[in-house]
Amino acid sequence: MTKLEAISTIDSQSETDKTIFESETDKTIDSQSETDKTIFESETYKDAYSRINAIVIEGEQEAYENYISLVEMLPDHEEQLKGLSKMENRHKKGFQACGRNLKVTPDMEFAKSFFEPLHKNFQEAAETGNLVTCLLIQSLIIECFAIAAYNIYIPVADPFARKITEGVVKDEYSHLNFGEVWLKEHFQDSKGELQKANRQNLPLVWKMLNQVEKDAKTLGMEKEALIEDFMIAYGEALNNIGFTTGEIMRMSAYGLAAA
Repeated sequence: MTKLEAISTIDSQSETDKTIFESETDKTIDSQSETDKTIFESETYKDAYSRINAIVIEGEQEAYENYISLVEMLPDHEEQLKGLSKMENRHKKGFQACGRNLKVTPDMEFAKSFFEPLHKNFQEAAETGNLVTCLLIQSLIIECFAIAAYNIYIPVADPFARKITEGVVKDEYSHLNFGEVWLKEHFQDSKGELQKANRQNLPLVWKMLNQVEKDAKTLGMEKEALIEDFMIAYGEALNNIGFTTGEIMRMSAYGLAAA
């Protein structure tokens, strides 16, 4: 065989191999797409999604109402707080669309009971004008909870929900920032109340996570990853406000003790 013939044979084989590889790759992608489609359409997935979807819808509704309540306590920030509340309302509509896309009816009764402890604590604090506790619950705990959940969910979400959630999580960081900035500016006056509010409310996060551990896992979200992401976001927020590393570790321990 001449050198030219050898090269021609190799080229021919390369083209054949390339065609086979592309064909097999296409089959794999098609197979993965069909597998994903089957997962999202399964009754087991939809059952779990009915509760997780309801939680994010109710969470955004709670946030909307909480920011409206904060307007009364922070009238100088009325425009900004109303803007945040409107964003939360848009998020709620986006997640409602995610449920409709999968033909799932969200279990709103479950979601309301899920948020009831935090809701009750926020309402009691608002009624007594306890702004610091309200900010810790909404601007730190709920926002960090949302950021952790959305970041863990995005890689395993269906394509429609992934696009919606990616847009939402960007907004949540700005909501977290509002609470951080105000509490940092009033840190010395707020420190004691923040520590007290942390002791009362952080354990609730773990109880909430325990309630949905099985459903979250069905959607591909591991409880340990949710806890890790939440603690990172929450710890960073406390650090930005002015707490030392030792203080943050002690404050975090209240949540871990309830895990």
